[in-house]
Amino acid sequence: MLKSSFVVRLSVTFALSFAIATSAFSQAPSFAQKSLGEDSMRQQGRVRAPELAGGRGWLNTDKPLSLQALRGKVVLLDFWTYGCINCIHIIPDLKKLGAKYGDQLVVIGVHSAKFENEKEIENIRRIVLRYEIEHTVVNDADFAIWRSYTVSAWPTQVLIDPSGYVVGKVVGEGNYETLDRTIGETVAEFRKRGELNEQPLLLALERARVGDLPLAFPGKVTADAKGNRLFIADSNHNRIVVTKLDGTLLETIGTGAVGRADGAYNQATFNRPQGMALDASGNTLYVADTENHSIRRVDLRARRVTTLAGTGEQSREYLKGESAAKEIRLNSPWDLQLVGRTLYIAMAGPHQIWKLDLGRNQIAVFAGTGREARLDGARDESAFAQPSGLATDNKNLYVADSESNIIRRISFSAAGEEEVQTLAGGDLFDFGDVDGRGDDVRLQHPLGIVFREGKLLIADTYNHKIKTLDPETGAVQTFAGGGKPGQADGAQSSFYEPGGLSVANNMLYVADTNNHAVRIIDLRTRQTSTLKITGLRPPQQAASATGADANITAGANEILLPVQRLQASTDATLIVNVTLPAGYHLNASAPHRYKVTIDRGAQHLTFGNGNGQQTLSASRSDLQLPLRLPLHTLATGATELRAQVTLYYCREDNTGTCQIRTLAWRVPVEVVAAGAEDAAREIKVQGEIKL
Repeated sequence: MLKSSFVVRLSVTFALSFAIATSAFSQAPSFAQKSLGEDSMRQQGRVRAPELAGGRGWLNTDKPLSLQALRGKVVLLDFWTYGCINCIHIIPDLKKLGAKYGDQLVVIGVHSAKFENEKEIENIRRIVLRYEIEHTVVNDADFAIWRSYTVSAWPTQVLIDPSGYVVGKVVGEGNYETLDRTIGETVAEFRKRGELNEQPLLLALERARVGDLPLAFPGKVTADAKGNRLFIADSNHNRIVVTKLDGTLLETIGTGAVGRADGAYNQATFNRPQGMALDASGNTLYVADTENHSIRRVDLRARRVTTLAGTGEQSREYLKGESAAKEIRLNSPWDLQLVGRTLYIAMAGPHQIWKLDLGRNQIAVFAGTGREARLDGARDESAFAQPSGLATDNKNLYVADSESNIIRRISFSAAGEEEVQTLAGGDLFDFGDVDGRGDDVRLQHPLGIVFREGKLLIADTYNHKIKTLDPETGAVQTFAGGGKPGQADGAQSSFYEPGGLSVANNMLYVADTNNHAVRIIDLRTRQTSTLKITGLRPPQQAASATGADANITAGANEILLPVQRLQASTDATLIVNVTLPAGYHLNASAPHRYKVTIDRGAQHLTFGNGNGQQTLSASRSDLQLPLRLPLHTLATGATELRAQVTLYYCREDNTGTCQIRTLAWRVPVEVVAAGAEDAAREIKVQGEIKL
């Protein structure tokens, strides 16, 4: 045991604790935004870490993990829920720790969901892909692991030593140095004892099971009716895509690489951009560069990107007074709204609304104390919870306050009335899918909002719906979407966590984030269609890296075919064909692969024209089905072929999720004398992929 046990950093949070109305919790869960100060609090005695039991499923692994099997490893448990911005802020720290300690440390994300939508394993899988999480994640939907470790706040990390005992825990953000130091001490101590397991732990990553698409988790959209343009925050491709309103590709802004470089379109870089705002001239686009904690400015005439606000580092303090925009740290800006020469910013990280004076390049808090709560009243006394969407009618600013599950209104000039007012919805733990009026309404993590003709349209994200809100009466009605994830067009439409909205020419453009698509709803007929973007491809580096370094063939079921008979001393052909699901095609930018091996009987069969080659393999983006490969038979006798293909297939409109599937066959072959009955010159291998 370490001479000095893990120092537990006591959480001094700016968030209030809210009870969940269920008997599932022995404590009231809360969001721990920050962890300040450090008390020397030692673990009292040795406490055995409870086993990781009760999960509903595991990701980034082909089997559940157990602490017993991980004995000899340092284990870090991260308790999180994916709608929590503070939990998202932890992910880079976990990646750094995983990279630094390699085979000594195992990070396990314990996903203990706040929202009902977050309990579904497929939705968690999308977040694992979206944030490029490579550590193992367990779906703790029933809070079994949470309770066993007496956790009470998101995010919380618990450290376990190689002998299976709890070292301690930290709560909130900003604990990297504490974790780094303690993990390093633990590794050194157990290595000295000879009790450290430094053998690699092989994982089956989720990203190895899906391919890349032209859009990857688009977060927000901005439609420009006057200029016939649509700006799409292609968030996971770290770029802005510009099309005509009909989907014709105009250009892309940014290389697609993660970075914060200014410059021309083909030099500039972003890091998961979200909200955008276009100025009245149509020549300047402002971008919330969320994970760069910056505001970027795009000169659409000069075709250049510059940084307008932020240093690139995340702020962990609250802004007081005004500051020069480029000298102040920001904290996860998620959406933008331009009113005159003031750019309003939904600053999701500190739970506030900020404003940027574009004339003076000065930035300040507009509303919110930083407490994570639903609190109306004067702007400087109000509280928000992860504001993520903004809209305006030029008299008021409207806010999609996602973690509070409400829609807010902030008046620009309060003439004797509340400056911040909740129009509809519940509270941090009062959520659901209920239409109605005012406080009776239940939403679930709304991320997007737009004002049109006296009404607000809301992306009710975790309910997979678009809803309308009358700001005067507080009446909310479902406008589109059935409440379950899907991608159906037409009158009975479905969506998958829509995140951003914009209107042009009576058309509502929807960033349908988990469908990797932009959807269009005709506001007159309520008919939904999927925007097809002609000529758009994923960034080159993303396409080349997709699944290339992962073991995507693991677990492929080999199909044993009947014995095939070929004539001796002749040329023959192996024909491999795979039937794709209806409405799907091979991804033309993906590295499809095949490998065929003559497993035994080399004296009877070879590839090509009798040159003795025993293996034929390739990786090709232009692969066509059926695949035809040359064979050459030699002397009579028994032999065997093993064939395997890995295919990337996507919807015809290149949206949704592009899947990867590996199929494998074992083909016994008998080479017989020419003229023998049933002898052939072809071997046909057929497979089928079903949804």
